[in-house]
Amino acid sequence: MERIKHDGVLIVGAGLAGLSAALAVAPRKALVLTGAPVNQGCSSAWAQGGMAAALSDDDAPALHAADTVAAGAGLVDAAMAAILAEEGPEAVRRLAQLGAPFDRDDQGQFATSLEAAHSRSRVARVKGDQAGRAIMDAVIRTALSAPHIQIRSGARLRGLLQDAEGRVRGVLAEEDGRLVEITAAATILATGGIGGLYAVTTTPPELKGEGLALAALAGATIADPEFVQFHPTAIDIGRDPAPLATEALRGEGAKLIDGNGEPFMARYHPDAELAPRDVVARAIHAEREAGHGAFLDARAAVGAHFPDEFPAVFAACLSGGIDPRVQPIPVAPACHYHMGGIVTDADGRTSLANLFAAGECASTGVHGANRLASNSLLEAAVFGARAGHAAREALDPQSRPLRATPSPDLPPEALAQLRIAMSRDAGVVRDAAGLTRLIAEIDAMEAAHGRAAPLVAARLTAQAALARPNSLGAHFRADGVPDQAPSRTFITLPASSPPRLAAE
Repeated sequence: MERIKHDGVLIVGAGLAGLSAALAVAPRKALVLTGAPVNQGCSSAWAQGGMAAALSDDDAPALHAADTVAAGAGLVDAAMAAILAEEGPEAVRRLAQLGAPFDRDDQGQFATSLEAAHSRSRVARVKGDQAGRAIMDAVIRTALSAPHIQIRSGARLRGLLQDAEGRVRGVLAEEDGRLVEITAAATILATGGIGGLYAVTTTPPELKGEGLALAALAGATIADPEFVQFHPTAIDIGRDPAPLATEALRGEGAKLIDGNGEPFMARYHPDAELAPRDVVARAIHAEREAGHGAFLDARAAVGAHFPDEFPAVFAACLSGGIDPRVQPIPVAPACHYHMGGIVTDADGRTSLANLFAAGECASTGVHGANRLASNSLLEAAVFGARAGHAAREALDPQSRPLRATPSPDLPPEALAQLRIAMSRDAGVVRDAAGLTRLIAEIDAMEAAHGRAAPLVAARLTAQAALARPNSLGAHFRADGVPDQAPSRTFITLPASSPPRLAAE
């Protein structure tokens, strides 16, 4: 087996969190591993709404932090929310300096829009719905030209390397069918979420929670895996993954209507279309289950301006035979974001020495039970950079890594079965019977295929959802018991095998 010793920081994942970390590692060397080609296979490039930050005169970080805490249904770490909000404006300005072409007003200031559960208009956008792609283009250009960064595409994470004391010493990766061990002083996981575990998702299918699962198998503490955010308005045109109708459309005044053209959101929440995402997702789910249908009507709010103001949504609709200028858009809830993840402190440190995490695979506590709209790119930029700064200072323990066994692969047919089961039983609405059935299916798949990383991630989500009997935030139990005092879920898996012989 090939072994590589990297003299610096090893980063797995090339989304906004991973590349923000890589840039922050300077002047120390950063080696970035990514399974898909750069700018593919990461949710960052798919983000539409933008980045939330207190950028205007009538806003303040304290207000942004308060909205973040309120949206999180009692589980947000207020200190983490304060860091996110206070460092948010500078993160947006830093990305603008790298070349991200944020929309500007007539005075040259950031043009901001209103999104659900925000008390101010604070979402910085790019051409309406182009923020993720434009930001990533700017960050990738910078990273590719940075002399301290090396990016290796086609490298898939298969396991973590640890020494006899449990310190993380690097990763076991697969490149062109060959296994390679890569050691480093510090390792940062920025491997994204779990959307690829669901049959209806807005995220790249490559994101199957493998970084989360492999960290859990190595003994890292996991928090809140039951909290999965379902975007209310995926465009229902039969595509996998489902294209997204950004929340900014509702901020501009688009209405949710049933098949008879009647608005329905006022029946579910006083804020109607601008209610928190979990409320809107359940409302749409209920209307569809009742046979009424659900559509996003932006004809009056956007109409003829669609091609210029929301080009990505316009193109997606046209690809499915819908002209949103003159037709309502059929919508359905879809898996969109994972609030749970690998527990970290404010600088990305996990419970395992020399292992850091950032972005969607991490759990900083900033999202609680329900992420506030457009806080995801912001978290990736803020906490990705913080993880990079901290990992830069890590000392190489110079210890010998134990031999690692690669996580088994899950065959495509089994993955397809898992995705259907997850959407059915761990989706927008859950109950004990469905979650128990899901866990039994995971048991059977593990018996057939081994402890594959997607199965581990799915099990963490399902078991935590079953263990939380009350509804909270994005976790909704149809059979829920009365509300209980909010508390976070923390999981540490038992050791999966005895220590292995040290690699020579």
